[in-house]
Amino acid sequence: MKPNCTDVQWQGRAKCAVCEVRNFVLFSGLSPHDLDTILQPVDNLHVPQHAVMYEQGNEAPSVYTVRSGLIKLKIELPNGGQRIVRLLRPGDVAGLETLVGDRYHHTAIALHEADVCRIPREVVLHLDRTSPAVHQALLQRWQRSIDQADHFITALSTGPAESRMARLLLTLGCANAGVEFVLPGREDMGALLGITTETASRIMAEFRRRGLVHVEKGTYVDCNHAGLTRLASA
Repeated sequence: MKPNCTDVQWQGRAKCAVCEVRNFVLFSGLSPHDLDTILQPVDNLHVPQHAVMYEQGNEAPSVYTVRSGLIKLKIELPNGGQRIVRLLRPGDVAGLETLVGDRYHHTAIALHEADVCRIPREVVLHLDRTSPAVHQALLQRWQRSIDQADHFITALSTGPAESRMARLLLTLGCANAGVEFVLPGREDMGALLGITTETASRIMAEFRRRGLVHVEKGTYVDCNHAGLTRLASA
């Protein structure tokens, strides 16, 4: 059964005025008065790890801004497989396509547990028409989505599999030397890179043997930043 992404104990009106990531999210340019009067329909949701926010092809009544965590967007392939096409971090927006259509183009799943704000499409469309700041923020989010798609095509879909894996690790957090992060499962890594789960497992085992990554408790990773950077450039 698909897990329910809404924690009913926490669901409620979004407190946008005191949001710790307000300066990075869609409505950062709105005044406190605008936030109080316009955004009442916005809900805060807690999304457990692996929970589905929405599914490809479903009706799209809302967009989601990511406050914390990591969201993967995947598409179902004609052969029954799947491909992860983007990863969304705090400040990113999921479901932007609902502003120009009525169906979601991807399935959105929490790669790590996340906090999101669910915003009705009508609210965003109204603000797009009436607020220059929101209109500009939407344009920036569209451009960010294009940039992320370009990165996935150029960095994670070309070159030897080991080089792609190194670039993925750098994308996920190894770019910050000495910073640990949570590693996706091997199936997700394969879907991100267009390789099999078995190949992803083999490459990660080789990286560990060569000292490029050190895995704590099965998921937390500390990386050899310099070594991965050299391999990523191959």
